[in-house]
Amino acid sequence: MTNSRKHRVLPGFGLSLGFALVYLSLLVLLPLAGLVAHGVHMSFADFWATATTPRTLASYRVTFGCALLAALVNAFFGLIVAWVLVRYDFPGKRFIDALVDLPFALPTAVAGITLTTLYANTGWVGSLLVPLGIQIAFKPAGIVVALIFIGIPFVVRTVQPVIEDIEQEIEEAAATLGATRWQTFRRVLFPALAPALLTGFTLAFSRAIGEYGSVIFIAGNMPMVSEITPLMIISKLEQYDTQGAIVLALVMLVISFVLLLAINLLQWYAANRHTQRHSERKPA
Repeated sequence: MTNSRKHRVLPGFGLSLGFALVYLSLLVLLPLAGLVAHGVHMSFADFWATATTPRTLASYRVTFGCALLAALVNAFFGLIVAWVLVRYDFPGKRFIDALVDLPFALPTAVAGITLTTLYANTGWVGSLLVPLGIQIAFKPAGIVVALIFIGIPFVVRTVQPVIEDIEQEIEEAAATLGATRWQTFRRVLFPALAPALLTGFTLAFSRAIGEYGSVIFIAGNMPMVSEITPLMIISKLEQYDTQGAIVLALVMLVISFVLLLAINLLQWYAANRHTQRHSERKPA
């Protein structure tokens, strides 16, 4: 009788699952449960009043709006950067490839100070834009710039391996069959890239929602204009308003969870659709 059990390097499912659950519980679930436990002590009326003040609502719009816009920009340009790094050879390619990871290694405060210096009214870039009526620093546009800077590596490094796995012969075959470049990209390349692109978008969006260090320097932190919710949480803690900080943290947690769940469902749908199309194309 043949042994149907598969050989695995790691310990059995029960032991591995136990370690994984304990690890996740200690690092993720336990702190979140403590946050929720502190929040339920408030009445719903107090919770709602704290969470829906005009200043707080404005901070939600700035935080999630800028994060969404930055993630969309990163998804578009990150795909282009990854494509160029994989498909083309040019002088300085390794330097550019290493430069993509700079936001990972650079402290966020350093990134914020650097961007503020560049885009301030007297900075190298800002001094050229201000005469044209464009102000980046100390406006929501500055927040978007900072979030694009810290989020671009997530898209590039997620999409890059997928592009490397796509053989160039597929593009040549599509061109041979009469497909235009746009048709080749839309019908052949994009379905294969969509799941990875959505993953990179999700990572960049998640990072942008909670970003603090690089934003506070360039945002100006003006209430109702360029104040982000993480800054409001820090401010409430400095004022010893722990309950207010917990309320804002819970709202951020719920909104982030709902948005990430929706994006992950979209990613799952795109991956399943691509797999289904790929299996239909296989000869019987």
